[in-house]
Amino acid sequence: MRISELSRLTNVSPRAIRHYEEKGLLEAERLDNGYRDFGESAVERVRAIQLYIRLGFTTDEIRSLFQCEVATPDDYEYCEEMLSAYENRLRKVEGQIAAMLRLKEMLERQIGLTVAKKQEEQVPV
Repeated sequence: MRISELSRLTNVSPRAIRHYEEKGLLEAERLDNGYRDFGESAVERVRAIQLYIRLGFTTDEIRSLFQCEVATPDDYEYCEEMLSAYENRLRKVEGQIAAMLRLKEMLERQIGLTVAKKQEEQVPV
């Protein structure tokens, strides 16, 4: 299938598909006219790439995962590298959540201080 059809079936831009190919995440045959020809399995592959991207993996990390596994993220054999990658990513996410919670507390504090200052200015002396 041509890149435009793969794009339509996966709702992923042709530019992103070319990027995945350049990064070694996706393979295509070249036709005599120079067009890319993707196999039917490319649809599931692009969907897997998109899932891993939503999970926060970089294209380099995804390439490593694909060296271990060629199936979709929900349908695969156990692989130590994948477990390690998932656990590492979860630790990063937990760190980001903790940082965001600290930021939220700081913002709430600043809002409280600002509201208190506003109320002090409105009290007649």
